Amino acid sequence: MEELQADIYDYPKYYDLVYGSDWKAEYDFLIGCSERFLGRPAVSMFEPACGTGRLLHRLGQAGLRVAGNDLNAKAVAYCNQRLARNGLPETTVVGDMADFQLAEPVDVGFNMINSFRHLNTESLAVEHLRCMSRAVAAGGIYVLGIHLVPVIGDACDRESWSASRGHLTVNSNLWLVDRNLKERYEEYAMRYDIFTPTRQLCICDQLRFRTYTAKQFLQLIQKVDGMAIEAVFDFQYDLSQPIQLDDATEDAVFILRVA
Repeated sequence: MEELQADIYDYPKYYDLVYGSDWKAEYDFLIGCSERFLGRPAVSMFEPACGTGRLLHRLGQAGLRVAGNDLNAKAVAYCNQRLARNGLPETTVVGDMADFQLAEPVDVGFNMINSFRHLNTESLAVEHLRCMSRAVAAGGIYVLGIHLVPVIGDACDRESWSASRGHLTVNSNLWLVDRNLKERYEEYAMRYDIFTPTRQLCICDQLRFRTYTAKQFLQLIQKVDGMAIEAVFDFQYDLSQPIQLDDATEDAVFILRVA
């Protein structure tokens, strides 16, 4: 098998196949959140660190005005091409999730799968949340999904996914290399095994995430004026089953209300 050391985000086709295959639960959850917490259907949504926009084009097809930003130009190009193929404006841009401003505020912001944790300092995390508090209209919400480090019990240290489309199959594995809770980081190795009728390719990368316990995340939110936790759910995305945040919580989807 051919092996390549590279940035996994530079291969949006493979990334999108793996992470875009289970879009429906997140899509339904976002629509349900807007109806419950806005008291009305959302008109506009924005995704910071949008990557390939696996949800954006579907939300756009449902009639919402959508936009996003991401540091990776290849992912943004992939996202915009798909928006265009679906007859939608090319509204994602190359940009920093901790330093941006929208032309007009949106009803809902969302960041569903840990991209927030790529912000590896407290100051960057605060700046991101401040950007989102300006990007979301008063009374709107920011839906933020992250893995917390549980104080009680063992944290997850390995995950695997697999997805296929036509003659393409991608197996993805993520495993912990180093966790330093004092310095507040985790290092993960990531591997894509890619199979087509004519090629077998392995792409290897290493990712760094900032760690948060439940208490640390609550302390972070308190640093951002005009933003507060409205509700918390887990990655089952069941709006009928909010969870209580505690020292054992690991998977958390925060509904953050913007004042």
